[in-house]
Amino acid sequence: MDIREHNILFYIVILIYLIMSYCFFTSWLELFLQDKEMNAVERSFSIVILVVATILWPIIVPFAYLELLRFHKKHKESIDRLMNESTSNIGDR
Repeated sequence: MDIREHNILFYIVILIYLIMSYCFFTSWLELFLQDKEMNAVERSFSIVILVVATILWPIIVPFAYLELLRFHKKHKESIDRLMNESTSNIGDR
């Protein structure tokens, strides 16, 4: 690989990072704005966390996914029961 190919690869990686950052930021911002129970101090702190999480998403997202997997494993029976109830209710309509 010559330097030109390295530059193209670098720009592609940066572009993917920026696109994913935008996607995460807009999703997290939407959830943030839905919370009407935060006071001014909590909202200020949450904005800082939102910006930091957006910048560090390559680290944060895998950890969040692992936490989600642990939660699902811990509550698998309850989740399965709720899913079965919801599919049976859909079939009754």
